[in-house]
Formats: sequence, structure tokens, C-alpha cells
Amino acid sequence: MSPVRLLVSIMLVLGLGAATAAVAGGRFEGVASCAGSTCHGRAEGNGKVVRQDELAHWQDVASQGGAHSRAYAVLAGKRGQQIAASLGLGNATSAPACLGCHSTAAPAGLRGERFIQPEGVGCESCHGAAGSWIASHYTVAGTHAANVANGLIPLENPKARASVCLDCHFGSAQSGQFVTHKMMAAGHPRVAYELDLFSALQQHHDEDADYLQRKGRTDSVRLWAVGQAVAVQRSVSLFAKPGLGTQGIFPEFYFYDCHSCHRTIQDGPERKLTFEVNPARPSPFGTPPYNDENMIMLSAVAKVLAPGEAARFDNASRMFHSAMGANRAEAVVAAGKLAASAGALADSIAARSYDGDTAFTVIATISGQAISPRFTDYTGSVQAVMAVDTLLNALVKEGRITIGAAAGIRANVNLAYGAVKSPNAYSPAAFRSALGAAARSIGALR
Repeated sequence: MSPVRLLVSIMLVLGLGAATAAVAGGRFEGVASCAGSTCHGRAEGNGKVVRQDELAHWQDVASQGGAHSRAYAVLAGKRGQQIAASLGLGNATSAPACLGCHSTAAPAGLRGERFIQPEGVGCESCHGAAGSWIASHYTVAGTHAANVANGLIPLENPKARASVCLDCHFGSAQSGQFVTHKMMAAGHPRVAYELDLFSALQQHHDEDADYLQRKGRTDSVRLWAVGQAVAVQRSVSLFAKPGLGTQGIFPEFYFYDCHSCHRTIQDGPERKLTFEVNPARPSPFGTPPYNDENMIMLSAVAKVLAPGEAARFDNASRMFHSAMGANRAEAVVAAGKLAASAGALADSIAARSYDGDTAFTVIATISGQAISPRFTDYTGSVQAVMAVDTLLNALVKEGRITIGAAAGIRANVNLAYGAVKSPNAYSPAAFRSALGAAARSIGALR
């Protein structure tokens, strides 16, 4: 293994993410270096090996596929400038706290002549700094393995892809890649993440015969499940870091469930509880609960895909929540054990293959009696409905359900989405009912 490949591998295993791993690939050459008409810059996709219209999809102003190219521009908008002004950051378009995720995080000394920061989240944000592999990856004799050895990030690897996406869709320890509670108080939207769904929205390639020969077929169930495991690992690992897990005398509330505190406050002759006690979260009454949306999903998938490790993970999760009522030192120790358990699950899930019934079984588990009582909070419920939708799409892609059959039950899935449309109108009982109806309608197609 080459030194570059070894360094990238170590970084990915440690969860250091794309910003750091990308630097290992060398110099950042900029989007223009990929945009030739014989490469990825055609107006229409009619290439023999790759579509060659990838740049057009990346720039699409009318779809989610163009969101990355618009990331820098939103900093100059009214909301971006208001957030920066509230935080005293100066102009958002030049604030380091913003640029780590709203542009390609390229160190100044590693920017090539064609690198332009206002291009937003460009090709190299995900694929890695291209300086050492851009020439080799389009040669006739070039191989994907050789490109990876030269620093290309292997995004077909679920753990590698999850690490890249999480850098901005949850956060990393790198400069400008962590959304604090102060940022959200100033107006920054809540960060969301679901690996398979977001991958589908950003996919600029076709999984044709050439792709399958070089990288293999994407297994949506595996991708989604590994994404959940790596998200738990990333979350509690960052929480354990002194500079990120605390904010002055308070914990960093970014890690906690927003809606447990941000609810309507009323004063009357009788108390009115605005929350439900979560049976798998033994935190002391009145303590802001840690955001466990990915823990819930990982618990569900572990029961199906890695039952031998499921109980160990659930115990580590409960001990972590329980430690929140003790002190930070105990919570950090518990976070380390939970991160290790999530990492083991990521390895186990990534290493196995799945049959056609797996998605059906996971959907049934998510909506079943062991998991559904845990949907007491808005964020966990959002994650659940995205999961059910992702797994339904996987069944269609695998040919287990026809497109017509999926369309026939779409109304039930949309009801579950409707139950989480507004945080202020969220009702745990109503959501569980809607999710159960959606899951049963999918199960009826089995």
C-alpha cells in the first residue's frame, strides 16, 4: 500500500473525515479541472465510460442535485449575513467558521491556479484533492484501485462515504466544520443527514456495466445502515472532545435534542407535560436528552443485521444516556464505549451481504413494538420516516416491489412525512400511527 493510500485509510478509520483526508491527495485543482467537454463538462450525458454531464447536474439550479454548487452563494444571502452579523463573524463569505462546509475546504497553500472558492462545495470536497490523481484517472490503462492509491477517496466504500458526508452533515473537528448551538441560535438551520437518501439526491453517475466492474453495485440497505453506525460513532466521538463537547459552563447543546427544550411554555393551574418519557433513554427528569436519532435507527438495524452485537450496543447506549445525569467525566467514558460499539457495528454491517427480504424486515422492526415507543422526539421521527422511504426505494431498485406498487402506497408514506412536516405541530402518538400505517402497507407487498 502506498504511503498516501495508507494515510487516507488511517484517517477514514479514525473518522477524521474528508477535509483532512482530501489534503493527503495533494493539491486542490478546482472544478474547472474536471469540466472539459471530453471529461465531465458536456451539456448532455452521452459518454461511453461516464455520462460526462456531471458538471451540469452539479450546477443544476432547480434540483437538490445542485445544492452543493449553491452552498457558497447562500452565505451572501440575507440569512447568511444575518447569522454572521449576530455572531460577529464579519462577512459570511470570508468567515472561516462558514467556509469549511460552504466551500471546498482547501488550505491556502494547496490551491491550484484554477481553484475558485466561490464555486461552493466542488468535486474535490467529496472525491479528494485531485492533484495526485487527476491525470491518472482518465488514462486508458488507469484503474480505480490505482486512483485510490493516489489519493482519490473511495466513495463506493460505505464507511468512507459516510465519513465524507458527515464532515458537513453533522460536523468534524476540522476548522469551519462544526455547527454550534450559538450558530443555530443565530439562525442556522438544523443539520440533517441520511446517507443513502442524500447520496441519491447528489448522484451524478450511472451504475452501468463499467461502474459495476470497477466498483461493484451499491447496496442501499448496507449504505443506509453503515451510515447510521458511522453517524453515532462520529457524534459521540466529537461530544467527547473537550473543545467541542462544552461551551463555557454549559454543555454544547448542538448535541442535544432541540425540541426537548424548544417547546411552548405555558403557566396555568395545572402542569402540562409537553414531552413523553423515552423508555430507552434513562436520563434524569428535566435533563436535556442527547439527540439519539441515529442511535434509534442503529438499534433497529442491529437487531436484524447484527443480532449478536445488538444487545451490546443497546446497553452502551443506555449507559451513555444514564451518564448524562452524573458528570461529564463519566459521560465521556460512556461516549467512548458507545463509539466503539457503533464502530464494531459499522464493520459488521459493511462486511456482509443481504437478501431481498432484509429491507422488509428492517422496516417492520423500525415500526415494531421494540423500537416505535422510542419515537418521542421530532428528530428521531424524521430519521425514521427517511429510513422507511429509503428502504422502500431499495426494494424497488432490487425489483422486489414494482414502481407501480410503490406509487400505490406512496400516500401512506406521505402521511408519515406529514406527521413531521412542522416541529411545532409534531405529535409523537400521531407520528407513530402514521409510521405504522406506512410500514404495514409496505409489508403487505412482501
